[in-house]
Amino acid sequence: MSILTKDRSFYKTLLVIALPVALQQLISLAVVMLDNVMVGSLGDVSLSAVSQANQVTVFFTFFVRGISGGAALLISQYWGKKDMSRIKQIFSMTFITTVALAGTVTVFVFLFPSLVVKFFSNNADILTEATEYIKIACFSYILFAVSDTFIAMLRCVEIVKITFVISIISFFTNLSGNYILIFGKFGLPAMGVRGAALATVIARGIELIIVMVFFFKIQKKIAVRPKDLFFAEKIMWKDFFKYGIPVIIGDVQWGLVGVVKAVVIGRLGLEMMAAVSITDVVMQLGLIFANGLAAGACVIIGKTVGVNDFKKTREYSRSIEIIFAVVGIAMGLLVFFARSFPVSLYTEISDQTRTLALQLLAIGAISLMGTSYHMACFTGINRGAGDSRFVFKVDMICGWLVVVPLSTLTAIGYLNEWAPFFTLPLVFLCTRIDQCFKWIIALIRLRGNKWIKNVTRD
Repeated sequence: MSILTKDRSFYKTLLVIALPVALQQLISLAVVMLDNVMVGSLGDVSLSAVSQANQVTVFFTFFVRGISGGAALLISQYWGKKDMSRIKQIFSMTFITTVALAGTVTVFVFLFPSLVVKFFSNNADILTEATEYIKIACFSYILFAVSDTFIAMLRCVEIVKITFVISIISFFTNLSGNYILIFGKFGLPAMGVRGAALATVIARGIELIIVMVFFFKIQKKIAVRPKDLFFAEKIMWKDFFKYGIPVIIGDVQWGLVGVVKAVVIGRLGLEMMAAVSITDVVMQLGLIFANGLAAGACVIIGKTVGVNDFKKTREYSRSIEIIFAVVGIAMGLLVFFARSFPVSLYTEISDQTRTLALQLLAIGAISLMGTSYHMACFTGINRGAGDSRFVFKVDMICGWLVVVPLSTLTAIGYLNEWAPFFTLPLVFLCTRIDQCFKWIIALIRLRGNKWIKNVTRD
């Protein structure tokens, strides 16, 4: 038996979905990195302020991705059956849920910005700039939520080219907006971190307009009218909550773990916050291909499960796992050996921040190998196959019984100087310690048959 499938359609579908998603994320990360570099030119305080304020955005993104992830589970399997009526209803439920969530978060953050950012840092200078930033940036939440959710749902029916187009436009919009508004070009006042926030809002608004025009006027694969976004049968709502809620809660609780880690990092000093900000961007860059492959895997596996072709499901899963492992090792090695380059782009940071960022990136690169495999399996293969409850349980246990306690303990040990080995790199390692063993859990789970579950209705 061949280790890799010989089905050419498998590789074609995987690449058709994975490459645009990877390119989209690459461009999005380039925007984030340029944001960081431009804001970083204002100094460590500004960089740390934006980084800490964006923890709210990161947490909110987990909510949005959780909703679209729950929808992806259902859409990919119904797409295998070509049940367009139910796919449209899932679009509707996802849209309603996303708008309700985004509207609530936007209003809360706008009304209580200082309360929100104070949760992440106790540094007075950082709090001032972070509050200025987030009070403007919060208006991008609902714009991003709707456009990102629609892009994710279109991906499940193999419409992916729009993601790349939007990313290109967003890149140049954000880049030019940052340059003009942060530094005050073409006669406009220099707005600093507020300019970075405003540029983000403008870019997200343009993204949403393009997505809506494409969705309702250009694409023909799934005919949806605006009024269709407000109708879904009760039985479909039941399925949406039954199978989607574990995905949503799983992503949200992992977002909460991220919030706790950000709170811990926020108590460890300016250099640590700035170094982690740099490291996070590079680590995300190292995961772009795994994320793209996971998006393709979810659709491919979901389609085979939806038509009950479980033999093909296992064959495809085995091939995807090998690809994930190879990509993970390659990206881990690349980040490790090339880590000095991205750090060198931050010209105004202190020498202490630069040294610490290099140390954290070395740790992150090693953990990246495991992350690429297990994350792609859990969010691609397992999610497409309807195995979201298992993934939820694993994330809950690893997050709250391993990562949070160890991160908190080592941070307290460092602050109180309990022992010489309580260092900032050790704290960072504990924030990612689960990435060093979750790949084993994913490997074992996919050796059995319990992960394959058809969740569609006839």
